[in-house]
Amino acid sequence: MRMGRRLGLLLLAFGAGWGSPALAYDRAQIATQACSGAAGLSEAAATLTAGASSATPEDAAWAARLTGALLDKTIRCGAGASTIESPSGSVDAATLAKAAPAEGPAPVLSLKNRPLVETARAAATLFAGATAGDRATALRALERRAASLPPELFETAAAREPDAGLKEQILGVGQSALLNSPDVAKRIAAIERIAAQPSRRAETQIAALKSDPAYAKQPAFAAAVDAGLASIDRWLRVSSVANTLYNGLSFASILFMAAVGLAIIFGLMGVINLAQGEFIMLGAYVTYAVQETLRAVAPGLLDWYLILAIPVVFLVVAAVGVALEATLVRRLYTRPLMTLLATWAVSLLIVNLVRVGVGTQNLQFVTPSWLAGGKLLVGDFIVTWNRLFAIVFAGVTLVATWAVLKRTPLGLNIRAVTQNRAMAGCIGVPTRRVDMMAFGLGSGLAGLAGLALCPIYNVNPQMGSNFVIDSFMVVVLGGVGTLAGTVVAALGVGQINVLIEPLYGAVAAKVIVLLMIVGFLQWRPEGLYAVKGRRK
Repeated sequence: MRMGRRLGLLLLAFGAGWGSPALAYDRAQIATQACSGAAGLSEAAATLTAGASSATPEDAAWAARLTGALLDKTIRCGAGASTIESPSGSVDAATLAKAAPAEGPAPVLSLKNRPLVETARAAATLFAGATAGDRATALRALERRAASLPPELFETAAAREPDAGLKEQILGVGQSALLNSPDVAKRIAAIERIAAQPSRRAETQIAALKSDPAYAKQPAFAAAVDAGLASIDRWLRVSSVANTLYNGLSFASILFMAAVGLAIIFGLMGVINLAQGEFIMLGAYVTYAVQETLRAVAPGLLDWYLILAIPVVFLVVAAVGVALEATLVRRLYTRPLMTLLATWAVSLLIVNLVRVGVGTQNLQFVTPSWLAGGKLLVGDFIVTWNRLFAIVFAGVTLVATWAVLKRTPLGLNIRAVTQNRAMAGCIGVPTRRVDMMAFGLGSGLAGLAGLALCPIYNVNPQMGSNFVIDSFMVVVLGGVGTLAGTVVAALGVGQINVLIEPLYGAVAAKVIVLLMIVGFLQWRPEGLYAVKGRRK
C-alpha cells in the first residue's frame, strides 16, 4: 500500500508537469517534506523534478543545493526549520538565510528514494548548472531515466541551453522521454528522430516498443517501429563495415611504416635486419624523451610534442642505423647468415640496454588535446583522432619516401644500386656510401613508426619484437625493394587480419595470414611487384 501510494504521488506530480505549467516551488513545504520520512522525501523529490522545467533560475539553484545536501547528508532536521550545513555556517533549508543549526539528524536515504533525489538534483542542475560540464553531467544522469521523465523537462532545458552541442544532446535525450508520451503522433515523431541517429542504444529503445500495447492496436505506430528498426539495422551494418575498414586501415598504416624502412634495406643490400623492431622501439623512446624535455623546459609546447619530435626521432634513429651499418653490417654483406645473427645480437643488446637504463615498465605518454576523443559519423562508427593521426602520418611518410626515392640524387642512386649493384659501381655510383645512407633512411623510417605508435600502443622494451615478423611478411609479399608493393601488401595484410581476428582470435589470425602469404608466394615467388633486374 505504501509503495502504491508513493507511485501514485509520483505519477500525479509528473502528470501535473506534463499537462500544465508547474507552480512555483513552495520551498518551506518541500523542505518540511524532505524531513518527514521516506514517503515525504519521495514526494519532495517528485515535486522538484516535475517543477524543474518551470522553475526560476533561483528556484532551480535552490533545488540543486537542497538535493545536494540530502545526498551529502549535510541537511539537519529540527523541530522547527531544517538547516543546511556548510563550511561558512548553517543556512535555512528553505530560504538559504543564515540560521542557527538544527539539532536533528539528516534524513536517511533508502535504496528506493535515493534515485528519486538524484534525479531531482540532476533536473535542477540541468537548468542551474554554472558550466556546460556541470549541465552535461546532469544530462547523463537524467538520460538513464529519460523514459520516466516529462518531455517538457528536456524541451525547456534545450530552449534555455546556450551551448549548441549540449543543446543537441538534450534534444536527443528528450526523444527517449517522448517514446512514452500519451500522444501517439509524438511517439511516432520521436521514433523517426531516434531512427535518424542509428546506434545500438537506439535499436534497443525502439525494439522495446514491440511489447507496447500500441504496437498491436495502432497500425501507424507499428509501421513506424518496424521502419525505424529496419533503418537502424541498415545503418548499423554500414557502420560495422566502416569500422572494419577503418581499423584495418589503421593497422595497415602501422605495418607500412614498420615495413617501408625494412623494404629499402632488404631490397638494396639483401640484409635481413632483425634489429628493425628495436629501431621502432627506439623511435618511441626518443619521442618520450622529447615529451619529458618539453615538460621540463617548455610546458606550453607539451601539447605538440608529437609534431616537434618528428625530426628528432628521425635523425637520432637514422644516426644509430648509420653507426650500425658502418661498424658491423658493412663487414658482413657477403655473409647473409652472419648478418642475420649479428643484427639479432644487436636487437638483444638494444633491448637490454633500454631495460637497464630506463626500465621494463610501459611509458606514460600525454595524450594531446587534439588527439583526444573522436567523431561519431554514422551508427557506431567513430573516427578516433589518435588512429586518424597514425593513418595521416603514414600517408605523409609515404609521400615523403616516394619523393626521396624518385626526386633526389640519393633516391636515384638507391634505385640504381638496387637494380644492378655492379653496373652502378662501374659508372661511378658510390655503392658503399649509398648502402650507409639507405640503411640510415630505413632506420629513421622505423623510428617514425615508433613515434606513430605512441598514442595507440604500449611502449616498452619488447614492443619492437611484435612488428618484425609482420614487417618481413609485408616486404616479401609486396616484392622486395618496391614501395608500391609495400603499400599494397600492408593494406592487404592489415585488412585481412582485422577481418579474421574477431572470428578466430589474434593468434589464429596471424597464422591464417601467414599461411595465405606462403600459398601466394608458391604461385608468385617474386611477390606482388618485382624490381626489374634486381640483384640476385
